[in-house]
Amino acid sequence: MIGTVFRSDDVPVADRFDHWRELVGLTRSSDFISAHAADFWAECRRMELGPVTVWPSSSLPTRYRRSPKMVRQSDPELFHLTLLLDGGLALDHAGRTDTFGPRDLHLADSSRPYDLRPVDDRDRGVVKGVAVDFPKVLLPLPPDRIRELLGRGLPGREGAGALLTDFLVGLDRQAESLEPSLAPRLGTVVLDLLSAWFAQLLDAEAALSQETRQRALAQRVRAFILQNLHDPELTPSAIAEAHHISLSYLHRIFSQEARGETVAAWIRSRRLAGARRDLADSALRGTPIHAVAARWGYPRASDFTRAFRAAHGTSPSEFRLQALTAPE
Repeated sequence: MIGTVFRSDDVPVADRFDHWRELVGLTRSSDFISAHAADFWAECRRMELGPVTVWPSSSLPTRYRRSPKMVRQSDPELFHLTLLLDGGLALDHAGRTDTFGPRDLHLADSSRPYDLRPVDDRDRGVVKGVAVDFPKVLLPLPPDRIRELLGRGLPGREGAGALLTDFLVGLDRQAESLEPSLAPRLGTVVLDLLSAWFAQLLDAEAALSQETRQRALAQRVRAFILQNLHDPELTPSAIAEAHHISLSYLHRIFSQEARGETVAAWIRSRRLAGARRDLADSALRGTPIHAVAARWGYPRASDFTRAFRAAHGTSPSEFRLQALTAPE
């Protein structure tokens, strides 16, 4: 498991808001104001991924205000990125005022005052999102260009923004099954995706190092593969063409990021893992095996059976029988 979990229900009612303030204040030093402080509720998972902190959270509406005095007294030199998943927020920062809804992102600089507040702080509707805090020095883009992004709504529904959004949401969903040893590598992925996305927004890809661009491309390729596993025409050549790169370059970057695993092998392992889950799902016991195979990119049942047996040492039908009749 990666990260530590905070649940306000585990804390006495009178102490809940103070605990929340202390937890968020570890990376976001600001004044905390909430109309619900006396009966507060929040849940959060705090993940330390090397120098990057990612913390998916849900809470009652709270206002976070960082004053000029607080900036002068202490500045951790961090960028604060927030992905909003549910609720509404407004931000005053860097001379801009903007409002945000679900799937919107915004960026703040700890070296500047900000006022992040709920659109309606009297409403007890839960505000849900994912926060990312990271040192400014780790972003490989000119500081004067980054200022263009502060305090404004940033698109998270397409391109590199959608890839970053999906990755952050997926981190929260998979945190229980992730090994702590993966944390630094996951932090590097977050930084690479952030850098690639910001560079795209600013039309400044040339400012990124080749290594950063390569790692970000590898993540885009992986996301593309996972979205198209059902397509039997998903081949390394088709993937390279979709990303406007040569087949040899695709193999090179994938091998480096996957520690030697080939593109075709990774596609096969992801398909078989998905099929294995479906075969073991009691809710899908009535789905024919050939339909499961087709769902995961195997239009010919014989090809699926051969690949499944090679990977798991048993046929799909034998595996399903064992999985669905095993005692709980």
